Amino acid sequence: MRPLSATDASDVAALEAEARLAIADARGGAALLAGSPPVGDWSGHVGDPTRPTWVGTIDDVVVAVLSLAVEGAIARVQEVWVTPEARELGMGDELLATAVATARATGCTRLDGWALPGDRDTKNLYERAGITARLIVVSTPL
Repeated sequence: MRPLSATDASDVAALEAEARLAIADARGGAALLAGSPPVGDWSGHVGDPTRPTWVGTIDDVVVAVLSLAVEGAIARVQEVWVTPEARELGMGDELLATAVATARATGCTRLDGWALPGDRDTKNLYERAGITARLIVVSTPL
C-alpha cells in the first residue's frame, strides 16, 4: 500500500471503471453513479492534500484504491475498491486505516463513507474499522 503516483493514474482509472460497472446494476447504484461522475484522469489527485489517494498492489500491479475528499473538518471516502481477485487479503482494511490516520492528522473530526444497500463487503469493511451508519437515505423516483 502506498500513495498514488503519476504512474498509477491509468491503472486507477481502470479500477474505477471496474467498480462503476460492478455497482451499476446494484440497488441504488444507478442513482449513485448519476450523481458522481467518474474521475477518469487520476493524475490530479497525486500529492493533492484535499484528495489524498492510496493504492494497494500485488507484485507491483495496482489492485485496490481508496481516495478521500477532505473538506474542512470532514473527510469523505470518495472511492474504495479492491478488485474481487484481491479481496480477503486485508488490503481494504489497510487502506481504510491509512485514510483514518491521515484524516486525523490533518485535523478532520469526522470521516464519512457510503455503502450501497446490500453491499455487505463494504459495510463489513467500515464496521471492522469502527465506522457505523449514522444516516440512511431513502428515495423513490417521481
